[in-house]
Amino acid sequence: MIDKKLENAFNDQINKEFYSAYLYLAMKTYFEELNLKGFVNWFDVQVQEEQAHGMGMYDYVHERGGVVELGAIDKPVVEGKTPVEVFEQVLHHEEFVTSRINALMDVAEEVKDRAALSFLNWYLKEQVEEESNVGGLLQTLKLIGDDKKALLILDKDLSTRVFNPPVIG
Repeated sequence: MIDKKLENAFNDQINKEFYSAYLYLAMKTYFEELNLKGFVNWFDVQVQEEQAHGMGMYDYVHERGGVVELGAIDKPVVEGKTPVEVFEQVLHHEEFVTSRINALMDVAEEVKDRAALSFLNWYLKEQVEEESNVGGLLQTLKLIGDDKKALLILDKDLSTRVFNPPVIG
């Protein structure tokens, strides 16, 4: 049986994972308006990944005998007015998610739940990868600057990204 404090922390993180999917869906809309289909595809994959992350935690709580309580998802706000600014927001958001995974791990350590720590290690590794990928994309966008041809080449490259359902845990 999962500790109640840890169950509550997982429920909070499940909400944050689904908020992430919602935020990335809003960002996808921004790139739809720019007709950058590769970026749209990149965000499609992000949405699917975040949903999978939320469902992984959802399933874990149930597997441990806990109860999932779904809360309201806040309205997402896309703060950027340019692709660079949008990806700066993405990176900031991923760093926030990493901090929340770390906080969830802190609770697991506090209640001495080694199974939860083992499970959450996958998420922590995933966050390192997410921050690295987004950071690299942001650097590329900054390098591109106002070069529309380079932006279209990057857009074409992003159209090849595919969703691979994660094996969590």
